[in-house]
Amino acid sequence: MSSKPLKQIHLAAHFPGVNNTTVWSDPAAGSHIDFDSFVHFARTAERAKFDFLFLAEGLRLREQGGHIYDLDVVGRPDTFTVLAALAAVTERLGLTGTINSTFNEPYEVARQFASLDHLSEGRAAWNVVTSWDAFTGENFRRGGFLPREDRYSRAKEFLATATELFDSWDGSELLADPVSGVFLRNARAGAFAHQGRHFDIEGHFDVPRSPQGRPVVFQAGDSDEGREFAAVGADAIFGRYGTLDEGRAFYADVKGRLSKYGRSPDQLKILPAATFVLGDTDAEAHEIAHEVRRLQVSGQTAITYLEHVWNRDLSGYDPDGPLPAVDPVVGENTIALGRASVRQFRDPLETARQWRELAEAEKLSIRELVIATTSRQTFVGSAATVAGSIDDLVQADAADGFILVPHITPGGLDGFADSVVPLLQERGVFRGEYEGTTLRDHLGISVPGPVRPPTGPAAPRETPDPAFPGL
Repeated sequence: MSSKPLKQIHLAAHFPGVNNTTVWSDPAAGSHIDFDSFVHFARTAERAKFDFLFLAEGLRLREQGGHIYDLDVVGRPDTFTVLAALAAVTERLGLTGTINSTFNEPYEVARQFASLDHLSEGRAAWNVVTSWDAFTGENFRRGGFLPREDRYSRAKEFLATATELFDSWDGSELLADPVSGVFLRNARAGAFAHQGRHFDIEGHFDVPRSPQGRPVVFQAGDSDEGREFAAVGADAIFGRYGTLDEGRAFYADVKGRLSKYGRSPDQLKILPAATFVLGDTDAEAHEIAHEVRRLQVSGQTAITYLEHVWNRDLSGYDPDGPLPAVDPVVGENTIALGRASVRQFRDPLETARQWRELAEAEKLSIRELVIATTSRQTFVGSAATVAGSIDDLVQADAADGFILVPHITPGGLDGFADSVVPLLQERGVFRGEYEGTTLRDHLGISVPGPVRPPTGPAAPRETPDPAFPGL
């Protein structure tokens, strides 16, 4: 009787910023903008043989009550600038960036990612996202925002159009023959023409085919539209679920959508974000985790978070006191602008009712309630416990791996790299060395066509990728 072969775990690291995951007040914390911080973080991830580093995107600083919400780590340098700089100080680590499809254009984004893939020798990846709020849109010439159905329609056509640009070079055009004086085999290299609902562009793409052909494509949506979008053309999806039952359900649902697009389950990796706290013992780790949560949710943070639900100024309330007796203000205008968490509370009156019941039953203050109802660490324990938990979830098909988000920047990944990674390697579920040079190599995802012939005239231009039927 043959046993199921061990799955190899994929690990990545998220450089946190524009959020309150990090404990920026900790003496060990450093800058979230200085390049040295990015270098330290990236080199730690590469030393641990991680698949990639991930940068999120902050297109506008969030506001609360008309003022910058300064309890978050404020500021986010431009994604492409940081990743291009990191390409020069790393050799194998993948470089993944979130770039918005709502406020950008396919030509410029394709050009930037193709350039990054060349600079990094095949390590670029694009997390395709949409934007949901008019507040962010005010920073852009189009302004406003698109309805949900239009956001995903635009995103699908955006990705399909960018793919046409990437594939406008097949890889055989560059001859550079000094004897004949011919540089290009095909003078029509890069020619493209796209007409669709959202984009009508024509010209020549000016970046030759990059080492990966196209960057690896990530998708982060958890809605039904987001899952379907990932099934159509993404190489990986950032899952939300770090528990066994929820993770397996999400895994089965998304992987089950692939066959109708002619794709196999191994062509899409599912990688949830995960936080962690390590200790010499499990008990010590849980004590540290409790303190980290208290540092992440200060009294001031608790009040401002509660305002997301109540949609009113609660600055006069004591965070160590009871919940407000008044009900939330229901309406389209929200006190917290640019906060994704606002979308979680579709029914603020019902949320307030549930929270009051919980606070009364467990005698919780405002701060204690916020700590209890907001995200906890995914993995808490000794290095052996955390390694075992990660391995168990991956082998149970709850994930293909995890994107780790430390609470200290830039050194918060160091302990994981030094203690957990060696245990995963001992289990035979994580690489000891990189086996390839590109991010597609690390993820086990093949390079898409067009095929690059070794010799001969230019290959005929291929039809659009079947991963994007009807787009």
